[in-house]
Amino acid sequence: MFDIITVGHLCIDSICLPNRREPFVCLGGSPAYVSIVAKRLGAIVSIISKVGEDFPEAYIKQLASEGVNLSGIVKVKNSQSTRFELKYSHDFSSRTLKLEGKAPAITVEDLPKALKTKAVHIGPIAAEVSYEVIEQLQKCCDLLSLDPQGITRRFDKNGNTVQDSLADKHILELIDVYKSSLDEIKAITSTSVLKSAIKKVHDYGVKTVIVTLGTAGAILSHENSISKIPAYKSANVIDPTGAGDSFIGAFLAKYAKGKEPLWCACAGSAVASLVVEAIGTSFSLDREEVYRRARVLYEKRIKQ
Repeated sequence: MFDIITVGHLCIDSICLPNRREPFVCLGGSPAYVSIVAKRLGAIVSIISKVGEDFPEAYIKQLASEGVNLSGIVKVKNSQSTRFELKYSHDFSSRTLKLEGKAPAITVEDLPKALKTKAVHIGPIAAEVSYEVIEQLQKCCDLLSLDPQGITRRFDKNGNTVQDSLADKHILELIDVYKSSLDEIKAITSTSVLKSAIKKVHDYGVKTVIVTLGTAGAILSHENSISKIPAYKSANVIDPTGAGDSFIGAFLAKYAKGKEPLWCACAGSAVASLVVEAIGTSFSLDREEVYRRARVLYEKRIKQ
């Protein structure tokens, strides 16, 4: 019995930062950030993913050293892993993504036969998870979470990424917790007004909607109440990669254990503020510091 299973491609990220001459190549993908964060906050976690023969053994060892269950990771012979090049502007206000390789899609047949967990987080990065897979996963958990980033991306022949809408919005009817960026929820709902976009997602039956806003924090909508979650000011932003994935990893680690949504979101914001202080998945995460930052945000929110 797991607390959280994350489904999506692990990948090889090549991160180009404005203050570095050479790209930093490291373990990436939503499942990596979500599972590492959730495990460090006390959750029992597992990953369902596919990688190619080129996937570094060092990345597998890194996840294993974190205590993440890796029995659901399949290394496919004669296939490549998903790879992304990420380039940030000088002030981190914008980012370009280029797909440089793609692992085979995750299918229903790839799912473990006996699967039981409190929560499943679906975090695709390159359209690797289908409606049928999501439908099957819903039957195995009490709480189904989705970050649609990987199923709203389209790639041209050179791998350049374009933001698109959600082709099959019926996926939202299966979801309990939705998390995305502001641009993604606007694209999915074809709505430029945030409150209207949030309502449209709720109209599909989604109970909890989270919209991350970068340095402006996040929006949490739950049970007819919308809360602005402040961002905790990081000491030094080095690499914003994985901040949103880390947010939902922390949120689910607490929410799956019955904590109130507002506290869970503050924990998510606190974790994100620590993750951006390091490159890629090399971040450190002291629980006491996470909870100290979360309390600061929670008290700030309560006093508003």
